Amino acid sequence: MADFFKILYQDDNLIAIDKPPGLLVHRSPIAKHETEFAVQLLRDQVGRYVYPVHRLDRPTSGVLLFTFSPELVSAIGAQWMQKQVRKEYTAIVRGFVTGAGLIDYELSFKRDKFADKGKHLNNAPQPACTEYHGLENFVIPHPVGRYESARYALIKLNPITGRKHQLRRHLAHIRHPIIGDTTHGDGKQNKFLREHFGFQQLALSCTRLTFLHPIANRSCSITCQPHADMIKLLADWQQFKQ
Repeated sequence: MADFFKILYQDDNLIAIDKPPGLLVHRSPIAKHETEFAVQLLRDQVGRYVYPVHRLDRPTSGVLLFTFSPELVSAIGAQWMQKQVRKEYTAIVRGFVTGAGLIDYELSFKRDKFADKGKHLNNAPQPACTEYHGLENFVIPHPVGRYESARYALIKLNPITGRKHQLRRHLAHIRHPIIGDTTHGDGKQNKFLREHFGFQQLALSCTRLTFLHPIANRSCSITCQPHADMIKLLADWQQFKQ
């Protein structure tokens, strides 16, 4: 069987892959019809049981870390709880973004009627912070909605907290929704990009994960590129860069 995943890092204790967009990390009650999951596919690829250290939303691509033992999940999880793990995302959003900034905006937990059924959850707003940094801006000379042209930005994101759908909700809050986001995004922009550029994914990739290796006791930084559809879209836009 051909390898399903690109392996970004592997040693005797850890393995990290480049998760493609649209793939669930593991079985979920919100998608009972799905038959392929990152956990099972990676297990079959490497011939060992693997244990996910963290999750990426189904439409989000990028660095996904696993261990080969459940004990190490707890060890790295402790770093997560102490905010010692740094995650960096690359995203494409609506509108121009210049310079750097901090989004400090509380988020209420959004209960899922399937995944959270029967759980007693606190829905009070929780602190949530995201750092952002603008990289490139683009102007597409085509009217979208009431605007004569479409403006977009390539940005980096560093979530300081880890709330549910934090990046997507935070970017929507500051009026720079991530393109391809069908829940918190701009439907007119998403339709325009589907019809004119064939872009149908969420423009969000986890492109760097930095943590302390629990066995080697050294800093470990794992990187990857944004997913292929994002790279193609940016290549198509080079003539529109500002």
